[in-house]
Amino acid sequence: MSYTFDPLVPRPIDRPTEVVVGPLTAERSAALDEAKIFSGPADPADRPAWREMLRVWRDDSRARHAYTGAAYGRPEAAWAARCRTVAQVWLWDELLYSFEESRFTPERFLADADQRFGGLDAVVLWHAYPVIGLDDRNQWDFYRDVPGLAGLVKALHDAGLHVFVDYNPWDVGTRRGADDLTELAAVVRELKADGVFLDTLKKAEPELVARLEAARPGIVLEGESKLPVERIEDHSSSWAQFFADSPVPGVLRAHWYERRHMQHHVRRWHRDHSEELQSAWLNGVGAMVWEVVFGVWVGWSARDAATVRRMVTVQRAAGDLLLDGEWTPLAPLAPEAEAAGVYASRWELGGVTLWTLVNRGEADYKGPVLAPGAAERGAGRLLALTDVSETQVTGVTHASDNSEVVVPGRGIAALVHVGADTAEPTWLPGLLDALADMPHDVDARFPHRLARRVGPSDVSETQVTRVTSASDRLLPPDAVVVPQGPYVLTVRYRARETGMYQGAPYVDEWKPLPPRLHDARTLQRDGVLAAPVAVAATEVTNAQFAAFLDAEGYAPAEPHRFLAHWDDGRPATGTEHHPVTFVDLDDARAYCAWRGGRLPTEDEWQLAGEARPVLFGADRSGPAVWSWTESEHSDGRTRFVVLKGGSDYRAEGSDWYVEGGRHAPDYSVKLLLPGLGLARSATVGFRCAWDLPAPSDMRAEAIA
Repeated sequence: MSYTFDPLVPRPIDRPTEVVVGPLTAERSAALDEAKIFSGPADPADRPAWREMLRVWRDDSRARHAYTGAAYGRPEAAWAARCRTVAQVWLWDELLYSFEESRFTPERFLADADQRFGGLDAVVLWHAYPVIGLDDRNQWDFYRDVPGLAGLVKALHDAGLHVFVDYNPWDVGTRRGADDLTELAAVVRELKADGVFLDTLKKAEPELVARLEAARPGIVLEGESKLPVERIEDHSSSWAQFFADSPVPGVLRAHWYERRHMQHHVRRWHRDHSEELQSAWLNGVGAMVWEVVFGVWVGWSARDAATVRRMVTVQRAAGDLLLDGEWTPLAPLAPEAEAAGVYASRWELGGVTLWTLVNRGEADYKGPVLAPGAAERGAGRLLALTDVSETQVTGVTHASDNSEVVVPGRGIAALVHVGADTAEPTWLPGLLDALADMPHDVDARFPHRLARRVGPSDVSETQVTRVTSASDRLLPPDAVVVPQGPYVLTVRYRARETGMYQGAPYVDEWKPLPPRLHDARTLQRDGVLAAPVAVAATEVTNAQFAAFLDAEGYAPAEPHRFLAHWDDGRPATGTEHHPVTFVDLDDARAYCAWRGGRLPTEDEWQLAGEARPVLFGADRSGPAVWSWTESEHSDGRTRFVVLKGGSDYRAEGSDWYVEGGRHAPDYSVKLLLPGLGLARSATVGFRCAWDLPAPSDMRAEAIA
C-alpha cells in the first residue's frame, strides 16, 4: 500500500515556523500567530535580532487580541503554571488497578512514577476510548459507573496530584443523555476534577469554558496540539503533541506569549523522547509521560526517564526563575560548546541566573560552556548543578576559568550563578543534594514488554464464590468438532491505536493518519490442536445461565453490572432463549466449568465458525452478540481479550468507536479489559467448548 505522506517525517503543519526579521507586516504577524514553534537561527550573530523580533510580535499580538491574562490570575488555577509532569493513564492500567484484588492501587502507580520520573504533578484519567462503542454506554457512563472512582481521585489529590478528566467530543452515537456541556460540568463537579483534557480539540468554545468555570472555579483546560493564540487567554495549558523542533532549538509560541501558560511535550509513539525533553527544558515547560498508549506499551527508556527526573527536580525548585525571570532563549555560549551542539536558555531574577543546557549531539561534551563575560556578575558563585567535575566553585567569574561542565549526549545540564550581594536561594542546597543522586543514564534501549496469555489459573480464587464439577457433561447435539492437528488462520481486523497482539502499531510515527489509521488489515495465526475440540453452535442463553445459578448458587465476587438486564434476578419474559449478556470472563468461565467445558480460544472459535459459518457468521439467526474467548492477555500494564462474532449493535458517527455489527468468523476485535464489572456488556455473551479424546467418539457433528 502506498501513502501520500511519510509517517516517519513530520507534516508541514508540525514543523517550526521561520521568524523573518524586519517590519512586522500583517502577513508575517499572521504566520507567527499560527506557529507551533519559532525556528531558532543557526548563526549566533542573528539571534539578538531574532529575540527582538519575538518580543515585537508578542507585544503586537497581545494588543491585537486585547490580551488581559485574567484567567491566569485565578488562585485556584495557579497550580497549572507549575505543572511540570502530567501522565496520561488508562484507568485500568495494571499499575493503577489490580485485577487480582479488584481495587485501585494508586500507591503502586505513584511509587513507580516517583522512582523513575521524579514524581508527577497531574494525571489525565483516560477512561472510555478505545472501549466505547462496544455497547450504548456513553463517555459519562464510563465515568459514573466506576465503583470507587471518586475515592481514586481523592487518593491522587491526597498525594498532591491534580486530576484531569477526559472529554471526547466525538462521542455522538451512543446513549444520549443531557447535552455535553451539562454532562461534562456535572462529572467535573462530582469528581472534583481540577482540569479537563480536550481530546481531539485544540480549544473549548467560550460557552463550554464558562459552564466548566461555574461548575469548578479555576478549572484548567488543556487542548490537544496547537492552541489558537487568541485562546491562550482562557486555556491555562496545552498539549504540545507532535511539535517538531528546528535543528537549533526554537521557542514554543504559546509559552513565549504567556509564560504562565504550561505546555506538555509528547510524541506518543516515539521511543526516543530526547528532542521533546530538550525543547521542554529550554522553554521552561513540562512533559507528558505516556507509556500505555490506549492499551499499547510504549515505555520510556532509562535515559529519557532519568532526564525527566533531573529536569523536573530543577524546574520545581527554581520555579520562580522560570516563571518571572528574564528569559533569554539561545543565550550566548562558548564557541566550543556551540560547535558541539550545546544550546542554552538563560533565566535571570533577583541576582540569580540559571542556564538550562542541552546537547543535541550523541557524544558527551566536557569543557567550557558559557561565553566569556556571560557569568560576570561581580564576585559570586557559579555552580554546575548536574554532571560536573567540581560542583561548587567560589569567586568564579567565567565558567571556563575553573570548571569543566559536562553536558551528556542527547541529555541536559544546568548552571546557576548567585551574585555576591545576593542571598543564596533557599531552594539551592536541597536541590544540590537531590541532584547528587540523579546522574544521567546512558541506557536508551526500549524496555520491551510482551503480552502473554493468562487464564483461569491466573485468576484469584476470590473472583468466584463457588464452582463445582458438572454431572452432565453431554455435548450439545449440534456442537461443531474441530479436529486435532496443525492449522493456519487468516484473521481480519481494523487497525486501531490498540494494535493487536504485540507491539505498538505506529512505532516512531509522528501522527498516524488514514489510511494508516483505521484501515483493514490481516494477520496470520498458526498452531496445533493436541486433541479435538467441540465448540457449541450457539451462545449460552439466559435460561441456561439461570439454570446454572439455580444449581450452583454462583455469585461473582464483584457483582457490579452482573446480569443487569434481568428483572428481579430472572430473565425478562420473552428473552429466555436470547444469548445471556452482562457477564464477564469469570462468569463465563464458571458456567463453562459447570458444563464440564471451558471457553474456546479465539482460534478454536474461528476454526469452528469457518466450518459452519451459518451458525457463527454474520447471517446467523437470532440476536447476535460478541463472544468472549479464552484469550485474556496481559503485558503487566494492560489486559485485553479478543472478541469474535459481532453484535447487532453499532455505534455510528465516529471512527473512534469499537466497530459493531455482525462479522464473519475470521474477524477479531481486541478489547481492553476494564475492571470492577465494567467489562459486563449488553453486547457480549459466550459459547462453551469441550476437550475431546482423540479420536472423538462423542455425539457431535464433525467437520466434513
